[in-house]
Amino acid sequence: MWKYILPVGIFAALIVVFTIGLNRDPTSFESPLLGKPAPAFTLPSLEDPSVTVTDSPLRNNEVTLFNVWATWCSGCYQEHPFLMELKRTSDVPIYSLNWNDERDAALKWLNQLGNPYAATAFDGDGRVAIDWGVYGAPETFLIDGRGNVIYKHIAPLTADVWEKEFLPRIAQAKGAAP
Repeated sequence: MWKYILPVGIFAALIVVFTIGLNRDPTSFESPLLGKPAPAFTLPSLEDPSVTVTDSPLRNNEVTLFNVWATWCSGCYQEHPFLMELKRTSDVPIYSLNWNDERDAALKWLNQLGNPYAATAFDGDGRVAIDWGVYGAPETFLIDGRGNVIYKHIAPLTADVWEKEFLPRIAQAKGAAP
């Protein structure tokens, strides 16, 4: 009798687990960094390896974005025009982490598509991305003026996401009504 009940019980448990998983928003991951200081890092600049890029601009008393991207990422390509628009229309600076990428490919990408970033750190081996809890590219973190992570978005950044998720948090972080 157990040889029939046990497989049916395991199958039922798997159905429950898969049903819960399928009903979750894939862009909604609770980051353990929320409300905590952005991880510190010191990396070479993508553009000039002799120049160091650190986390200090993320702690400069202004709200900032920290975007994780790579040339091998199709979602990064999809969001890039919107990041270029943000550079032109928003007062929120965008810093970035080029993750697990080839430097030459990343430089070519920015030369061809434009560079929306105030600075780009080159994380060729992906170690800094681990500290940030990166699951995959693209990911965009919203950092308040004190250097705390206040939001994490996993997926390409779009105008709709910007309006619904980022702008209210930016207004709140700047002390305005949401």
